[in-house]
Amino acid sequence: MKGKLYLIPSPLGEGDPREVLPAPLFERIALLDTFVVEEIRTARRFLSAAGLKGKIDTLTFYELNEHTAEADAAGYVKLLEDGHDVGLISEAGLPAVADPGSILVAAAHRHDIEVVPFVGPSSLMLALMSSGMNGQNFAFTGYLPVKQAERRARLSELEKLSRRTGQTQIIIETPYRNDALLEDMLSVLGADTRICIAANITQPDAFIRTRTVAAWKQNPVTVGKRPCVFVLSAK
Repeated sequence: MKGKLYLIPSPLGEGDPREVLPAPLFERIALLDTFVVEEIRTARRFLSAAGLKGKIDTLTFYELNEHTAEADAAGYVKLLEDGHDVGLISEAGLPAVADPGSILVAAAHRHDIEVVPFVGPSSLMLALMSSGMNGQNFAFTGYLPVKQAERRARLSELEKLSRRTGQTQIIIETPYRNDALLEDMLSVLGADTRICIAANITQPDAFIRTRTVAAWKQNPVTVGKRPCVFVLSAK
């Protein structure tokens, strides 16, 4: 009998996971002994806080991150085919959403293995909810190009698309490039285009504000290396 692949969300930052995750998730975690995770150290810390403290050394972990070969990731399916239930844990938030775990989920479907998702925090959806922008027509654009000229060109394209279709654009960036991205947004986008900066969502020092480009220029902020989601909408 094949095992099941459980998609296990994790908190977006430090704190008690029981404050942001539902009770049924902890009940399932307690029954699992095999996990595919983005980073073992982080996963061990999360599972310890989730009630498995004292049991961590009895668990088996396999890494699945940007350095994992797709063939190796797909190979984890054999665990499921051999009857093991497996928990897939992202570094933060929802597994397989802007996360390499999607490779394993796709492989599970190809092998007719049941995939069971659990409810948890998504920085993308929480930012959209908080932005005041169009929540019926939106796109997650992900990371923009690293080179400044290409990044600015892409921002202009997204602004034109938003203005033409009313589509909200959701963007993320590597934390150490947050302020470079914001600087480009304020340089390239029109004065009336709205930008939401949503940093450290769910944390005590969370910062979530939506202002026009003109207003951000008058009230500049430094995002720093905090996890951040940028949302833009042009009219």
